Amino acid sequence: MTLSLAKHARFPAVEGPVVVIVMDGVGLGPRDEGDAVHLAKIPTLESLHVAGRSLALRAHGTAVGLPSDDDMGNSEVGHNALGAGRVFDQGAKLVNGAIASGALFRGPTWLEAVRHARDSGEPLHFLGLLSDGNVHSHQDHLEALIAHAHEDGVAQVRVHALLDGRDVPETSALTYVDRLEAFLDRFRAEGRDYRVASGGGRMKITMDRYEADWPMVERGWKLHVRGEGRGFTSLREAIETLRRENEGVSDQNLPGFVIRDAGGAAVGPIRDGASVILFNFRGDRAIEITRAFEDERFDAFDRGPRPKVFYAGMMQYDGDLLLPSRFLVSPPEIDRTLSAYLAAAGVTQLACSETQKFGHVTYFWNGNRSQPFEGETWAEIPSDRLPFEERPWMKAAEITDRVIEELRSGKHRVARLNFANGDMVGHTGVLRSAVIAVEAVDLSLARLLPVIAALRGAAIVTADHGNADEMIERDKKKGTLLKNADGTYKAKTSHTLSPVPCYLFAPGRDDLALDTSVDKPGLANVAATVLELLGFVPPEDYARSLLA
Repeated sequence: MTLSLAKHARFPAVEGPVVVIVMDGVGLGPRDEGDAVHLAKIPTLESLHVAGRSLALRAHGTAVGLPSDDDMGNSEVGHNALGAGRVFDQGAKLVNGAIASGALFRGPTWLEAVRHARDSGEPLHFLGLLSDGNVHSHQDHLEALIAHAHEDGVAQVRVHALLDGRDVPETSALTYVDRLEAFLDRFRAEGRDYRVASGGGRMKITMDRYEADWPMVERGWKLHVRGEGRGFTSLREAIETLRRENEGVSDQNLPGFVIRDAGGAAVGPIRDGASVILFNFRGDRAIEITRAFEDERFDAFDRGPRPKVFYAGMMQYDGDLLLPSRFLVSPPEIDRTLSAYLAAAGVTQLACSETQKFGHVTYFWNGNRSQPFEGETWAEIPSDRLPFEERPWMKAAEITDRVIEELRSGKHRVARLNFANGDMVGHTGVLRSAVIAVEAVDLSLARLLPVIAALRGAAIVTADHGNADEMIERDKKKGTLLKNADGTYKAKTSHTLSPVPCYLFAPGRDDLALDTSVDKPGLANVAATVLELLGFVPPEDYARSLLA
């Protein structure tokens, strides 16, 4: 398909660069003692909050393609919407539909995984995040897979449970563990050998992303595949013991472990002949463990003897690299992105972030595409490997340095960048650090915006979802802030349902304003807004521009 853009008759192009600034995890929260955005000193953001140039955008639920408005937004779907200009059904919604219709279980990947396990006599292994956070996975999906394995005659199932505490309350793991064990009991009562085999916190094992910490994946590999690690008799015993030994630790940071039988043997190492299904639907933290299973020339760590298994993902996590090669549910096909249109029009583009969010302003922004378009420059700033609460400023200054340098070079007509601080530090649950994180972003904006103004450019300052705006758990019925037994507030580490800000910064262009009459504005409206700032008419099926 040939992509083309017509010149806009009503909006003359901004003379300088048009910049989209994504403040990851900085939502418009309740403005109380748990709202790090409210508590932070943010004079730059406050200066942007002016009539006619500020709006609140929807960044969760159906506005970003998730099943319901009870579903938190996340960086993957947020950047898909920002870059695509339209809303596509996303992972959880696609999986729900495939399970409900039965299409998943009629597909060749599921049928082959089941056949392989039955023929070999080895278990069918399910690896993934055990929670109902609905960001990377959902326990309902795991249970549907296990139930169908039983119906299809699979005698042995093993679950490798990654503990959440990030997209759900930070110490809620036992809720999901007890639910899983009760579910498995149903099949054990009918003679099936269905057990949990290994586990650990998602930020300690297996779920690294963007090659930031391969040792995480290696630790998971040793636990899940080789059965090497500290042993416990049950998932509950492991969690309770590790919590006692690591006071104050959240589930996401619990060390890894293996479940062992009475004789001390691991109950579920992944061996030749097994089938393995990674039941996470989101791609960014699934790609590296997938590579460990599938890549013939893998060299990130020593895998030892690699078992010959049938491996599949819930979805294909990277459509360009075709990872994994087998998957249960096809991902959304996102075409005609903002970047694609700009590349076709010969518009040069810059995408910049640090490692933790680099894939979001590149891969996800471009509709799950792994390679840059013609005329597109990708700039990655390596992230720290230290705990984010200890370095809440992260790489905001370095990102700002690089973007300023690139903008002043005159090479880029459009730029987009992501400040990861509000999200990554928000996930730690440390309120004081989250306040500093937001202040670091504001300081970076104070440096960047004058440069954009001097170049006679414009900026859209927004966020992909909320997080740092709610750092304390609430009673869902009363709305009151929750406290621990010792009187301290109960930390919240998950994303929020908050709207996010959208500020238009366009000094010298008094003719430009945001339209407050737009019905339910969301992240998808940003792409058309960028096109109008560039003097182009947006495609007809894009969510309408926010310009008045």
